[in-house]
Amino acid sequence: MFLFKEIISVSLILFSVIDIPGSLPVIINLKNKGSKIQAGKASLIAGVIMIVFLFCGESILKLFGVDISSFAVAGALIIFLIGLEMILGIHLFRDTHENESSTIVPIAFPLIAGAGTLTTILTLRAEYEELNIIVGILINLILVFGFIRSSGWIARKIGQNGTDVLRKVFGIILIAIAVKIFKTHMFT
Repeated sequence: MFLFKEIISVSLILFSVIDIPGSLPVIINLKNKGSKIQAGKASLIAGVIMIVFLFCGESILKLFGVDISSFAVAGALIIFLIGLEMILGIHLFRDTHENESSTIVPIAFPLIAGAGTLTTILTLRAEYEELNIIVGILINLILVFGFIRSSGWIARKIGQNGTDVLRKVFGIILIAIAVKIFKTHMFT
């Protein structure tokens, strides 16, 4: 069932984890070095990865004997670390590779549909309806497409300081979300 509140929550959480505003410097740097980035293809591939993981991720976990609550706590720790990364400006999870076409690697994976995003999707599955998660993923894919497509224009308008502020704000939100998920699954 469509629940507007869940869709908004899922969308905001995924937007924070995907951190496309925080990835703008990487995207702009790759473009400046001559990489060809196709916004539509990157968004589509990332979307397929996320939706497949939404439905098959739990089966993969069962294969390894891990339950959703344990995965949710692990996901909360990863989300916490991503938040710290965003606030402190350190790089724990991102490894960019320069090549002629950066559409799939590093843009679609791991910048958009990376470990943090996939962990978050399974964590969200423990809290929200699948249909609302899919809508949240689609909303984010539209936003990702828009950000990648207009990355040059955005960079000129908000500058480096604006990008840094956005990244830090979303980092604080992620840490708060991680604490909430941790409390929910550790003490129930």
